[in-house]
Amino acid sequence: MAEKAYTGPITVDPVTRIEGHLKIDVEVKDGVIVNAWSSTQLFRGLELIVQGRPPEDVHNYVQRACGVCTTTHALTSIRAVENAIGFKPPAAAELVRLLILSSLDVHDHLVHFYHLHALDFFDMASAIKADAVAAAKLAAQVSGREVQPGDYFIVQARLKKFVEGGQLGWLTNAYFLGGHPSYRLTPEENLILASNYLEGLRIQMKLARAMAIFSGKNPHAQTMRVGGVTCYESMRPERIAEFRALYEESREFINHNFVGDVTILGRRYPEACVYGRTSNFFDFSDFHDPETGKNPFFRGGVMWKRSLKNVEEFDPAQLKEHVTHGWYKPGEPKHPYEGVTDPDYTGYDQNGKYSWAKAPRYKGEPMETGPLARRAMAYARGEKDTVTRLDAWLSACGLKPENLFSTLGRTASRMVESVVLVNRMEGWLNDLEARIKAGPVEIYKPWKMPDKAKGVGYCAVTRGGLSHWIRIEGGKTANYQMVVPSTWNLGPRCAAGKLSPVEESLVGVPVADPDRPVEILRTVHSFDPCIACAVHVIHAGKEKTFKVL
Repeated sequence: MAEKAYTGPITVDPVTRIEGHLKIDVEVKDGVIVNAWSSTQLFRGLELIVQGRPPEDVHNYVQRACGVCTTTHALTSIRAVENAIGFKPPAAAELVRLLILSSLDVHDHLVHFYHLHALDFFDMASAIKADAVAAAKLAAQVSGREVQPGDYFIVQARLKKFVEGGQLGWLTNAYFLGGHPSYRLTPEENLILASNYLEGLRIQMKLARAMAIFSGKNPHAQTMRVGGVTCYESMRPERIAEFRALYEESREFINHNFVGDVTILGRRYPEACVYGRTSNFFDFSDFHDPETGKNPFFRGGVMWKRSLKNVEEFDPAQLKEHVTHGWYKPGEPKHPYEGVTDPDYTGYDQNGKYSWAKAPRYKGEPMETGPLARRAMAYARGEKDTVTRLDAWLSACGLKPENLFSTLGRTASRMVESVVLVNRMEGWLNDLEARIKAGPVEIYKPWKMPDKAKGVGYCAVTRGGLSHWIRIEGGKTANYQMVVPSTWNLGPRCAAGKLSPVEESLVGVPVADPDRPVEILRTVHSFDPCIACAVHVIHAGKEKTFKVL
């Protein structure tokens, strides 16, 4: 007689393999999630820290929100100030910024998939049992890139040393150790993913080095400023050649290995291409033409009810943040220009306040932002490169366009976006190289801070639409609000009680083993949570508790 499906609560606290601290509570009935609560567990006080400071210095503070997406916060802050003062930086400076931003976006997508998310689907230790020759044949088939069996023998030898030496501590929070009914890859498929996990560590390092050629260091960019960039030393042909060599090796891996691995997962986990849905989507436009500031490579917009037939323009006046279920002093929903960050911790209460994140809403509705939103809108608009690559993945996995709106569809969108963006980078690099050869290149212009102004900076970053809002009074920062992707995606309910995107996505997710709820992790990780951006850095005590109840 089959064991009865689980009914009751499950708490995952903290969710690991993310940036920051996140708690997920779900209610399960007959093995399926029927309700969910997402709680960010630390307070971010950056908006308070920058008040009264010179607006041109704020980017140095706010990029410390996180150790991953530092550059994007710096750039978005700079864009907000430049918007407030009505300043347009030189075209060459914009090209440098585009190369920094695109390098970071691709780097983060790669790290997220291989080193934070893929462990939800593949069993590292099982790769030891694989037939390396068969694995090489399969890898070549799905990636379109020749693979030598000898490479896999080397990987197996490395993994065997890890296992025999008991050096699996870095995998102990992955629920596959000891077997799990929701892991279904063959040993050969596991070997392919394990090999690319290790190779991905090397490739992400190269992308970080490429980024630092223009940003000065990684993380925490040093060369971007209000007025342009200051990487004068990098405006030389030999530095461009160095960037190009690092970039080209990374592009090869993303165009082949990344594509092949997500294809394997799409074939093996069709149910993950059904559950994990949300309803509404938005993102900002970015990667504009450096000369005109128009014709964005990433076009923003709004999509309602997963409809691939219509995409609206985004209206920033319709954005408001709610604090009803966040640990803040009570207040009406406010537009970010009037936003208030006034913390008030009252304890965890699922029926009341239960998160440090606010609840952003657009026209009163929760909105998912990120690669799925961007690629779905590009697909709906018929943008050729996105349509071609998404259709290829769907066909290879036996799926339909509606399967994009799912846990694994979210991950496939990240893969496609990485491919599309990494290939576009070459054009920006060629443009900058041509300007340097023609010389001299202007990358910074002087500017003047007004006594009073307000502005907003938008950025289409790895995890979704990021916006920074500044009000300047007396030449100083009077108010500053950061509305970040993980606040949109992983916040709490709003004043109307509507679930956030991650809470909505968890409803309907099956849980095979309540003691090892990997299906919850698959869906939550598919958003690439960055809680350090949504909240920030207060820890009152030294005790740590890691538990799954």
